[in-house]
Amino acid sequence: MSVVIAPRLAAPLLKGRRRLRGLTPRRSAGLVGLVAFFVSFAWSWQPSYWGDEAVSIMSAERSFPSLFALLDNIDAVHGLYYLFLHGWIDLFGTSELSTRLPSAIAIGVAAAGTVVLARFFMGSRVAIGGGLIFAVIPRVTYMGAEARSTAIATAIAVWLTVLLVCALRSGTASRCRQVTLWLGYSLLLALGMYVFLFLALLLPVHAVVVVVAHRHPLGRSVVAWLGASALGLLLTAPIILAGTSQREQIAFIGRRPTVLVTEAAVMQWFDTIPVAIMAWSLIIVAVLAVFLRPSGTHQTGGLPGRAALNIFLAWMVVPSAILLVGTQLVTPMYSLRYLSLCAPAVGVVIAVGVAALANNWLRAASVVALVAVIVPAYAVQRGDFGKNEGSDWRQVADVIAARAAPGDGVVFDQTVRPSRVPRLAMHVYPDAFLGLHDVTLTRSYAKTGWLWDEVTPLAHVAPAITELDRIWLLQYSGSGDSRRGTDVQTLTLQGFHVAESTLVNRTRIIEMTR
Repeated sequence: MSVVIAPRLAAPLLKGRRRLRGLTPRRSAGLVGLVAFFVSFAWSWQPSYWGDEAVSIMSAERSFPSLFALLDNIDAVHGLYYLFLHGWIDLFGTSELSTRLPSAIAIGVAAAGTVVLARFFMGSRVAIGGGLIFAVIPRVTYMGAEARSTAIATAIAVWLTVLLVCALRSGTASRCRQVTLWLGYSLLLALGMYVFLFLALLLPVHAVVVVVAHRHPLGRSVVAWLGASALGLLLTAPIILAGTSQREQIAFIGRRPTVLVTEAAVMQWFDTIPVAIMAWSLIIVAVLAVFLRPSGTHQTGGLPGRAALNIFLAWMVVPSAILLVGTQLVTPMYSLRYLSLCAPAVGVVIAVGVAALANNWLRAASVVALVAVIVPAYAVQRGDFGKNEGSDWRQVADVIAARAAPGDGVVFDQTVRPSRVPRLAMHVYPDAFLGLHDVTLTRSYAKTGWLWDEVTPLAHVAPAITELDRIWLLQYSGSGDSRRGTDVQTLTLQGFHVAESTLVNRTRIIEMTR
């Protein structure tokens, strides 16, 4: 009887294996990209906007003359993204779902490119695993649900590297195709730097790729790459000059505490200590498995050779080292989000570590453990207050919409850093504030050449509130700065008293009436 039943039981397994074998590289990359898109897209509309997203939306909603006036003073390095978002908002609106959707799409494109790139150097299972692990890294799921250019820049970085490998391996192709590939590399490099200037950090990594992946004589490959890179940098000269002239806009980095290597090891990609421990453990396994393997040993399990793994390790380490060392020796330049473009390499190296484990049970257990420690971080990211350590502007807008009436006044706390000023809630959720009198406003941001509204202290406009019977104070409660009490005191002297005070998350809404 077992002779009859066994083939029946084996048939589905054999059919499943045939299906896996029938999964072409193109299909596997497409499926991984689709999974990555849905992981980033899911609940991306749930968290409230935060300061950097407010800058994106406010800049994109400007008229073209106003936007170009802004870029002439600040944020020129984000100009191309703002122009793109301007058209996107015209088509799809300013909801969280709409403005964050391009980033989710970009993560899907980046994940698909990660599979294609890794497949050049290692087995398909490891390449697919690298794309999937990249898709769930906390830094990736965060930027995949954010209205900023980081995810788009990461996608460009991946496909720029794919294009480089294709150009290096085009030895048997026609001269025309080789020129086309190198020209495409130059143009994509320029586009990437216009989207995100720090994509230039990838060039030292590409030097490693040239050494490892060349098919032409090395000297010829180096010359071709240097020429294509020089052309790309030449095309980006305007944005490089603009970024250099506006470098004061990242001066805030110098006011932050010095980032330790141990802090960067956690926060740069992994967000929490449990995720960092699991990820770095698998990265160490990958390095030991590949570099301790005797040279000339047959590659098993689709593991890459040492030279190939060096590409992804360099991609992980070199940009981070440049920013950390540059911050110490030159000028403050290190920011966690600048290293988001290294996340594809992180996913691939972790996948190599998983594949290097002794058997399928250990591999499955490591993946389950990794996902288990990532899920809590993902849940926090997709919560109502998942951005910028608790941004609550949508919830604040809901309270104002429910309780304020047309003709009421509104005053915003101006004593915190610009990205946390409660005033931004009015610009990203404007419907809730319709009909309210903005007491301290002197000139709207859209009529200036800068990012923010021009305002005056409440004490200077006391006569303007004589006809108001109710005023709403929106105050940031994060640092307990005693200066915020001065607005309450000013209004008290004008005959108002505190009717009600509501703490949303980190914004306090104070209703003051005569």
